[in-house]
Amino acid sequence: MTITADSKKRVVIPWVKPGDVFACEQQDENHFSLARLNPPPPRKKKTKAEIRHAILHSRMKPTMSWDELRKLTRE
Repeated sequence: MTITADSKKRVVIPWVKPGDVFACEQQDENHFSLARLNPPPPRKKKTKAEIRHAILHSRMKPTMSWDELRKLTRE
């Protein structure tokens, strides 16, 4: 099979679907190797209980009260 590039340096491969991703390696000046990369499976959505647990155990909690923070920043 012969494939020709267009004026924008694009090549159309008939058996490829839109969105497919390939790794291209140049073996020498006239030879290229294409390998289709499989996307990772989509992540499973977290449940409300898992989200609440993550929020409760987050390290992003302030360690001082709002009054202490006001005293430090308003002086």
